[in-house]
Amino acid sequence: MISVNEALAHLLELASPLEAEMVPLAEAAGRVLARDVPARRDQPPFSASAMDGYAVKGAEVELHAMFKVIGEAAAGHRFDGVVGAGQAVRIFTGAPIPEGAGFVVIQEDVTRKGNLITITDEPGDGDNIRPRGGDFFDGDTVSAPRRLTPSDIALLAAMNIAEVPVTRRPDIALISTGDELVMPGSTPGPDQIIASNTFGLKALLESLGAHVRILPIARDTIGSLTTAFSLTSGADLVVTIGGASVGDHDLVGEVAHNLGMERSFYKVAMRPGKPLMAGRMGQTAMVGLPGNPVSAMVCGHIFLEPMVRTMLGEKSIQPRRLEAPLAAPLAQNGPREHYMRAELQDDGQIRAFDRQDSSLLSVLAKANALLIRPPHDPARDANETVSYIRI
Repeated sequence: MISVNEALAHLLELASPLEAEMVPLAEAAGRVLARDVPARRDQPPFSASAMDGYAVKGAEVELHAMFKVIGEAAAGHRFDGVVGAGQAVRIFTGAPIPEGAGFVVIQEDVTRKGNLITITDEPGDGDNIRPRGGDFFDGDTVSAPRRLTPSDIALLAAMNIAEVPVTRRPDIALISTGDELVMPGSTPGPDQIIASNTFGLKALLESLGAHVRILPIARDTIGSLTTAFSLTSGADLVVTIGGASVGDHDLVGEVAHNLGMERSFYKVAMRPGKPLMAGRMGQTAMVGLPGNPVSAMVCGHIFLEPMVRTMLGEKSIQPRRLEAPLAAPLAQNGPREHYMRAELQDDGQIRAFDRQDSSLLSVLAKANALLIRPPHDPARDANETVSYIRI
């Protein structure tokens, strides 16, 4: 049995960044940028007015100065002439600054009669002009890797980028195993339960950017499991759920071995999630998760998430460990690293739920954090600081 850190190191050896593909900018939100992307123009591409007002020569701006209005400039419609001494151009926000002008007097600071304006309020020191390239210049880059946010998409659009190089989504095949399982919406027999892990893991992995396939439930026979594995062609990662222990009906390891899997490890000193198996089948990584629903989901957060982020080429791959004071005392921990379902409260304290059984999805659904107890961690009093990750 190996530690969580050792298991994670082995799993990351099975994962490597995938190749890039080009996608339309409108479809790039949430994807991971694979290469630096340079701007194709300055922004703004010309010096532009930051306010509605009048463009004049900067040296002539003073209280009570008068100017003759000789034209107008609006966004998308520049004034083609030259602003001379004593002249002004009516200008609107976003319009190019006319040649010869170096200051925009805002409209609230002037009075106008016909084609004459007078500066009647102190114009201030700012020229109210956005300089060419004030946001970015041609050739400035959006750096990779980064998960593209809506703000990134807006920036890339302004840079005149129509297609974006992003890392290909990892293809993940999920196989639930067990005679006791039926799909949601089915009518279970008296000894059957609903397959839940597959759907929770699919949601988790797709939220990270993977493409996830749910394969038919594999029954507890070598033939059924072999057939299920045959449907994983093209997957970058195969994840089995259940059947990875050592009982008479736990056949995943045997079938995977018969199909050529090179095992990296089996069993991790963690709670929940001890019967975890991993290896490689040809070019495909394979992870066998425990069947208890909370165990599978916790392992998804601790192990599968870093693997997916590695495949996507992200810099930060592990859930960030945070600290908070305990809202209530905790008993001494046992020999395995314990990921306790917990609630991070509005007051900043964290409280572990009383019931920590690995079958209790209702408790997991209430949790917004996993409180992490090191092996043999001593009893903790209220207000002592502990580590956690958000879920």
